[in-house]
Amino acid sequence: MSDDPGPLRPGRELLTWLDALGVLSTAATADTNLRQVLDLVAQTARTLLGFDFCGVLVPDEHRRRLLIAGFSGLSEDYVDRVNSDRPIQLDSTSPSSRAFHTGTAVAVRDVTAEPQFAQWAGIAREQGYRAVIAVPLVAHNEVLGTLNGYYGPVHTFTQHGIQRMTLLANHAAIALTSASRLDELRTLNASLREQRDALRRSEQIHQRLLGVTLRSGGLDGIAATLRELIGRPVLIDDARHNVLALAGDGSQFPDSAWRTASVQDGAGSSPVLAGDADDSSHWRMYASAVRLGTEIVARIWFPANDVPIGPIDARAVEHGSLVVALELLRDRTAAEVEHRLRGELLADLLSSRTAPGEEILLRAARLGHDLASPHVTMVAAVAPAAGQGESLAYERALAQVARIAAGFRPRPLVAMHRGHIVILWPTTAAPVESSSAATPDPSPTAVVMRALEQSLPGGTVTVGVWSATSAPYGDSYRIANGILQIAVRSGRTHSVVTVDDLGIVGLLLQIDDSAKLDEFARRTLGPVVDYDTAHRTRLLTTLRTYLDCRRDRNATAAELVIHPNTVAQRLRRIEKLCHEDLDDPAAIVRVTAAMTVYDLARLM
Repeated sequence: MSDDPGPLRPGRELLTWLDALGVLSTAATADTNLRQVLDLVAQTARTLLGFDFCGVLVPDEHRRRLLIAGFSGLSEDYVDRVNSDRPIQLDSTSPSSRAFHTGTAVAVRDVTAEPQFAQWAGIAREQGYRAVIAVPLVAHNEVLGTLNGYYGPVHTFTQHGIQRMTLLANHAAIALTSASRLDELRTLNASLREQRDALRRSEQIHQRLLGVTLRSGGLDGIAATLRELIGRPVLIDDARHNVLALAGDGSQFPDSAWRTASVQDGAGSSPVLAGDADDSSHWRMYASAVRLGTEIVARIWFPANDVPIGPIDARAVEHGSLVVALELLRDRTAAEVEHRLRGELLADLLSSRTAPGEEILLRAARLGHDLASPHVTMVAAVAPAAGQGESLAYERALAQVARIAAGFRPRPLVAMHRGHIVILWPTTAAPVESSSAATPDPSPTAVVMRALEQSLPGGTVTVGVWSATSAPYGDSYRIANGILQIAVRSGRTHSVVTVDDLGIVGLLLQIDDSAKLDEFARRTLGPVVDYDTAHRTRLLTTLRTYLDCRRDRNATAAELVIHPNTVAQRLRRIEKLCHEDLDDPAAIVRVTAAMTVYDLARLM
C-alpha cells in the first residue's frame, strides 16, 4: 500500500490543506483549551493524510516519558493503557522516543516484525494497526512532542508522504506553541484573579475583625466573628490554656490538659498547625498561635473536621490571630496603667501613719475603692517552681489576684509594693452576683490564697495578715509585712500567717517604736554588732543560724558551709563579747529574745 495523495486535483488538495490549517490556526489562537487543540491536530492529520488513527504525544512534567495528550480514532482504553500500563519511556527504543530525540521522522512498516516494538505489540493488535510513523513537533529548534499516524494494514511510507506529514507537524507545532502560550496565559490570568479575589477577601476579613476590636467587641466578639467566617466553632485560650473566649459548641473542644499536652513541644510556630494527641484521643484540632513579639500569649483553636481548611479560612484565622494579639496588647497596656495607678495610690497611702486625706480618698474612689471603710491588710510573697522566673511569677500572681478582686464590691486594692503583693481587702466586700469571681467561701484570706495558688502551680505562696482594721494603713502594712518576713525566715511558708500565730513575736511586732526595740536588742547584742562592723566578720549571722538550728553546731556548720570547729570558735568569741554562757538556758533565753527584737527592729 502506498501513501499517494489520491484522486484530488492539486489545486483542490491545496485548498483542502489551507482550509484545514486555517481551522487549526484559528483554534490555536481562540478560547480553546490545549487538549482540544491537540485533538484537532490529530483529527487534521488523520483527515489530510488518510491515517486510520492519529495521536499527539508530549513529555510528562518530569520529562521521563511520552503521553498521548490528543488523539483521533484511538480508543480511550488504548490511550489509558499506553499512558499507564505500557508507558513510552523517553529513553526507550520506541518510534516516538527515537523521533523525539533525533528530531527526524521514524516509520515502522510492520510493527509485528519490529523487535523493538514488542512491548506494545499486544495493545497495537487490539487497537488494530500494523504500521506507524512518528514525526517530531519542532518549533523554535525545540522538540515539543511527536505526531503519530497509524495504519491498520502493513504500510510502506514514501519520502513524499513523510514530507507531507513533516509539513503538517511543523505547522501543528506552531499551533501547539500558540495554544500552550494561551493556555499558560489563561492559567496565569485565572491565578491572578484568584489572588486578587483572595486579597480582596483577605482585606474584607481583616477590616471586619478589626472593626470588632475597634467597637470594643472584645475577645468574645472576635471569636464570634471568626466562627462565622470559617464556619467552625472557635475557642481562644491564653498561654496557660485558660479559656478566654468561646463561640459555638464547647463540647467540640478538648479540655485544657489535652490542649496543654498537644502543644508542649512548642507547636504554634506556624500560622496554623494540626494538634496531636495520644492514640486513644479522638480530638483533631487546629491551633493558631497568637504572639506579642516572641511570646505566645494565646491560641485560637477550631476543629479539623473532615474538610481541610481552605486558604481563605486560613487567612481569616491568621487575621484573627493578629486582632487577638491587638486586643490582648490593649488589655495588657490598660492593666499596666491600672496597676501603676493603684501602685502609686498604695505607696502614698502606706507612707502615712495617719488616716488617708481627702485627696487620696478621691483618687481611690475614681479607681473603684472605698478607703473610708475598714480593711484587712495582706502582704504576699511567692516563690515559683524550679525553672520559672520570679518576675513572671509575681506578674501572673498580681494579675490573678487583681482579676479576682475586680469581682468584689467595694473593690479591694491590689498592687505591688517593695517587691511584694499588697492587698487591702474591705471587710464589707462581697462578690458581685454576675461575676465569675463569686465563690462559696468569700473569706478574704481564702480568696487571695486560692487566687495565688491558681496562678503559681508548683510554687510556694506565703501571706502575712493583719486584721486590726482600726489601725492606720501604714501601721497595718508594717505589721503585716513583719508577719510575712518572720514567717518566711522561720520556714512557715505556703500558708496564711497571722499575728496570733507568732506568739510573743507577734506582740512585739505591734510595738510602734523601733528605737526602743533596737535599744533593748543592743544591750545584749551590741558588742557583737560592733565587732562585725569593725572587723567585717559574720558573728551575728552565725549566732542567728545557731539559734535557728536549735543549737546544733554541725547543722549550723552545714548551713553556713563552714567547718564545725569554725562555728565553735565564733561562738566562743560571741560569749566573750556578750559576757554570756551559751550553755546556760537563761542566757539562751536572753540572747534569743534579743535576736528576735533586733530582727523586728530592722523590719519596722
